Amino acid sequence: MRTHERVLARIEADLAAGRWALGERLPAERALAEELGVSRPSVREALRVLEAMGIVRTAVGSGPDAGATVVDRPAAGLGAAVRLHVASGTLAVRDVVETRVLLETWAVRAAGERVGAGDDEAAATLAEAGELLDRMDDPTVPAADFRELDATFHVLLVRLAGNALVEAVMTGLRGAIESYVAAGSAALPSWERTAARLRAEHRAVLGAVAGGDGERAARAVRAHIEGFYAETGL
Repeated sequence: MRTHERVLARIEADLAAGRWALGERLPAERALAEELGVSRPSVREALRVLEAMGIVRTAVGSGPDAGATVVDRPAAGLGAAVRLHVASGTLAVRDVVETRVLLETWAVRAAGERVGAGDDEAAATLAEAGELLDRMDDPTVPAADFRELDATFHVLLVRLAGNALVEAVMTGLRGAIESYVAAGSAALPSWERTAARLRAEHRAVLGAVAGGDGERAARAVRAHIEGFYAETGL
C-alpha cells in the first residue's frame, strides 16, 4: 500500500468512527503528517483524492476557512468517474441507459408510494418537478436549456423516492446522460417534434406519480428513456 493510501485508510476509519462530523475541519497537513508518521506531500495527495471524491473541500490560506473541511457531495466523485469511463469507451452508452432504466423505474415506483401515503416532502418535490415541466413547455426555450431542465427533472424524479444513495448515483450519472442526450439530439431529423413528444411523456410520468400509480409511472419512464435511445440510433 502506498503512503497516501495509508493516509486515506486512516481518514476513512476516523470518519467511520465519528471523529469528524460534516462541516468540521480536518487537522492541518503538518499535524496530520506528524500524527500518521508520513510526509506532508503524502497527506496532500490523500486530501486531493478525497476532494475529487467529494468527501472534503480544501481551501488555501491561514484564515478560518483554510484547510480541509468534511463535506457531503457523494455524486461528485461518481459523476467524474462515470464521465471519464464513458469518454474512454470503457462504458457503453447502452450501459448508461440500462442503469437509468433500473434506477428510474425503481424510483418512480417508490415515489408513487410516498405520494400516495401523503408524504409532505414528496409533495413539495412533486410541485418543483411540475414547475420544471411548465418551463419546458415554452416553445421558445433553446434545445440546450431544454436538455438542462430535462436532466434536472429526472434527478427530481429519483429524489421523490427518498433514497439519498440512489439520488447520488443518479446525480453522478447526470453528466454522462447529458452527453449522450446532446449527441443524440444533434442527429434528430426534427428536434421540435421530438421535444413535443418528450414533453408529453414527462407529463405522463409525473401524472402517474402524482396519482400514486408507481407501476404506471415505471412503465412510462422506461418507454420514455428507451424510446429516445432508439430514436437517436445511439
